Amino acid sequence: MEQPPRTAAASGDVPAADPDAGRLAVLLDSAFLLLLATSLSRFLSHHPDNPRIPWVLGLSLALALAQPAGSWLAHRRPPAPGQHRRLWPLALVVGLWVVLVLLAPSFAWCAVPLVYTGLRTLPARAAIPLVAALTLLVVVGEIRLPGPVDANLVLLPPAVAALATAVFLYMERQSERQRALIADLRRTRRELAATERREGTLAERQRLAMEIHDTLAQGLSSQQMLLQAADRTWDADPATARTHVRTAADVAARNLAEARRFVHDLAPAELADGRTLDQALRSLAERESAESGLPVRFHLDGAPVPLPAAAQSALLRIAQGALANVREHADASAAALTLSFLGDQAVLDIADDGRGFRVAGAAGGAGAAAGDGAGAPGGGPHPAAPAPAPAPAPGRGHGLPAMRARLRQLGGTLTVESAPGEGTVVSAAIPLEPRREPLEPR
Repeated sequence: MEQPPRTAAASGDVPAADPDAGRLAVLLDSAFLLLLATSLSRFLSHHPDNPRIPWVLGLSLALALAQPAGSWLAHRRPPAPGQHRRLWPLALVVGLWVVLVLLAPSFAWCAVPLVYTGLRTLPARAAIPLVAALTLLVVVGEIRLPGPVDANLVLLPPAVAALATAVFLYMERQSERQRALIADLRRTRRELAATERREGTLAERQRLAMEIHDTLAQGLSSQQMLLQAADRTWDADPATARTHVRTAADVAARNLAEARRFVHDLAPAELADGRTLDQALRSLAERESAESGLPVRFHLDGAPVPLPAAAQSALLRIAQGALANVREHADASAAALTLSFLGDQAVLDIADDGRGFRVAGAAGGAGAAAGDGAGAPGGGPHPAAPAPAPAPAPGRGHGLPAMRARLRQLGGTLTVESAPGEGTVVSAAIPLEPRREPLEPR
């Protein structure tokens, strides 16, 4: 008789049904029926005229039907979670076997399958006393057999029962540990998946914030400045005012194109149609000079090498953001973009001759690495700078953090060199993949 295996894991962590339980039940039932038939054959051959033969035959038939029926019932109607197992089939089989052993000690060895059935059906605190009682009955049956008592047959049943119980309980504990480990692994996998989803959401949110800051926000800022300039000169110089309005309309058109490409998660418009990074930076310098009146020149240093699309997009966005900071905060008369290919890295320098500022954490100002402190481009000028510009509008101040975040994703670095009255240089460096030289033929 077989019952579904016990499981200590929570529902949903491990499967409740053991796929090998059915095969094990068939094996136990077959072994029990084989031992029962062998014991019956031995009894009939050694006691052909015994008056107990009808009782032995009836009890043997009852056992032959009760054991498989109990197993079938256990698998057909397994107990619901939280309910006790049905123990009456096991009690019926054990009761019939006890009566049969008392009538014919030859059936004592049928206890071996019953020992495993009891161990699998009952908890350890109940199964061990049952195994001890079955073993004692087997020893009594061996002693009652006619002839001299064999000490080996008396000592063998307890040894076999103790060994079987110890091995079974050990394997059961190992199975419990494995089930607990599998449950922990599945729980950890769910937690890891949830963490990855959260990290992915945060990364996407950061990407969206950087894209909006470097495209739409900068474009809207330029439009605002142009429209304000047009409003101031509308009556005194209508031609200049109309020029500002047309320029603002051009900026709005580019912003609209950027927004559409942004929605479709495409590369910047300046890098479309196969344009290279140096071409896009040269166009950016020319457009900035024409629209804002701030002369911006572009210089290419070294032989250009192909860059990944992500690196090109990051450097272009950094150039756009840095020039916007120069235009709004630096009060500069000129700026320069320099793209350098140095063999192992690509470096973009954005320099201006504006008022500069004291870089946070720098002893003398110049040569300090970019920090998070105030005074960095995108966060407004430092209070120590001469003739400070008006404070940035609320919601600004994302320039350097956005630049650093872009470069961090590509393994790059951002450096700011500045001092009051000496201008500012923002340097963005991205490592290049080492080029493999072709092997020389031997």
